Amino acid sequence: MTTTVARTLLPEVESFLGRGSHGSFVGGKPATCKSGATIATTDPGCGEVLAEVLELDSDEVHAAVDVADEAFRKAPWANLPANERSAMMHRLADAVEKHKFIIAQIESLDAGKVEAQAQGDVQNFADTLRYFADMAQHMSPRTTLAVKGHEAWTSRKPWGTCAFIFPWNFPFLLIGWGIAPALAAGNTVVIKPAEDTPLSAIYVAELAKEAGIPDGVINVVTGRGATVGAALSSNPKIKRMSFTGSPEVGRLVGESCGKNLVPVKLELGGKGAAVIFDDVDVAETATKLSAAITFHAGQVCCDATRWLVHKDIYDEFVDQCIDRLTKVKIGYQLDADTQMGPVCNAKQRQRVLSYLEKGQAQGAEFLLEGGPATVDGYDGHFVKPALLAGSLDNVAAQEEIFGPVAYLAPFDNEAQAIEMANHTVYGLANSVWTADLGRAARVAESMIAGNSWINAHNVFAHGVPYGGVNQSGVGGGVLSVETLMDYYRSTSVVRPLS
Repeated sequence: MTTTVARTLLPEVESFLGRGSHGSFVGGKPATCKSGATIATTDPGCGEVLAEVLELDSDEVHAAVDVADEAFRKAPWANLPANERSAMMHRLADAVEKHKFIIAQIESLDAGKVEAQAQGDVQNFADTLRYFADMAQHMSPRTTLAVKGHEAWTSRKPWGTCAFIFPWNFPFLLIGWGIAPALAAGNTVVIKPAEDTPLSAIYVAELAKEAGIPDGVINVVTGRGATVGAALSSNPKIKRMSFTGSPEVGRLVGESCGKNLVPVKLELGGKGAAVIFDDVDVAETATKLSAAITFHAGQVCCDATRWLVHKDIYDEFVDQCIDRLTKVKIGYQLDADTQMGPVCNAKQRQRVLSYLEKGQAQGAEFLLEGGPATVDGYDGHFVKPALLAGSLDNVAAQEEIFGPVAYLAPFDNEAQAIEMANHTVYGLANSVWTADLGRAARVAESMIAGNSWINAHNVFAHGVPYGGVNQSGVGGGVLSVETLMDYYRSTSVVRPLS
C-alpha cells in the first residue's frame, strides 16, 4: 500500500524528483541503458514512489569502468599537482555545502533518515572531502631511503580506477568516506549506490560536474547488486574495491575480486557491546545509549546492540532505558518533531520483527516489547524500540538485527564483562562506560574490535582510523592517513653506488 502524503519540499527537490526516470552518471553525463528497465525507489515513510532509476546490465557497467579507466590514463586528473586536485575537491565541498539542504532532503526522503540527521551527513561529506584534499597536499610523492651503498627512494602514484559499493543506511556520508581519499590520491572512481537509495549519489555526481571535476573522474552506476555490483567487483580493470554491507555479500565481493587479485576493503557490520560499570551516572548513560540505539532507527553497523551492565545497577539502568525509549517520538522523517523515522524498506522491517520473534522463541525475555509502530497518516516501515534480555547465546544477541533493538545481560566483574563482550564473531566497535579511566583504558584495549570508545558510542573523528576485524571487516579502515595511503601504490627505485 502507498499513501498520498502532503509534503513541503524544496523547489529544487521537487524539480529533481520530477524528472521521471533517473539515469546513471558516467563520463560527465547521464548514462542510458538499452533495455530501458528501471527500479522504483520509494519513500520508506509513506510508500510513495520517489523516482524510477535506470537498471544497467553488466555490459553497461563494464563500459562505465572503461570510461573511468580512460579518464585515469588520458585525462589530467591523476597527473595534476596535489594542490590543484585539492582545489577542485574544495570546490566540490563548497558546492555540497551550498546545496546541503537540498541533498539532505533528498537523502531523508530516500533513506527514511530524520532530516536534521541527513543534514549532518551532508556536512560530514564536505568535511571529509576537505580533510583528505588537505592531507594529500602534505604527502610527498617521493620518500628517500637511507640505504648503505645505494641511492634509493619510494615513489607513490595513484592506482587507477577504484570501485565502491555502498549500502542504504548512510548513502551520502559513506560516499564521502569512500571516494574522498581515492580522489585526493589521484584515482578515478565508479560508485554503485544501493538500489533502495541511489538518488543522492546521482545528485552529487551531477554537482561534481558543475564544480569542475573532470569528466570520467566520478561515475555512478545504478541497478541491482546481483547484476551491477557483481559486474563491478569482477571487472579486471578495477584496481581497488571497497564494499560496505553484509558479511554474506562481502564474501561474494571478496571472492570475485580475489579472482583478479584486486585488493578489497570490506566493512561488514557488527554486534557491538556497551560495557557499563556501577560507577556511572546511570541516567546519563541510559540517555546516551537509548539515543544511540534509536539513531536512524538503529540501522548503524557499529551501534551498541549488546548492553552488558554491572549487576548492582542493572535494574535501575533497565528502568531508565525503558522510560526513555517509550518516550521516543516515532514519525515521518520530514516532520520537525520526529526523533526516529522508519527503517529503510519492508524487508528490513520484517527482519527486525522476525528477530524479536526468534529471540523470544529461544528464551529471551522482553524488557520492552517493541514491534510494529503506527504513525497517523503514513503507511511507512515503522518499528518501536525493543529491549531483550537473557543468554548471550540467543540468536538476537549473536546476529546483527539492524534495528532499534538492544540485548541486555548483567555481569559481576571486569574479567567477566570482557569475556562477554568478546563473545561474538564480529569485531567492529564497542564502548566502555565508567568513571575509572584506568579501568576504561584496560577494558577498551581488551575488547576484540577495530574501535573502542570510552563513555560514548558512535564517535567518528577525522584522523582516527575506523575499521573492523573478524567478520566485521578486512582490508583497512577509513577516516585517517592510513586510508589515504591505501589509494597510492608504491614503487621502490634503487641505484647501486658502486
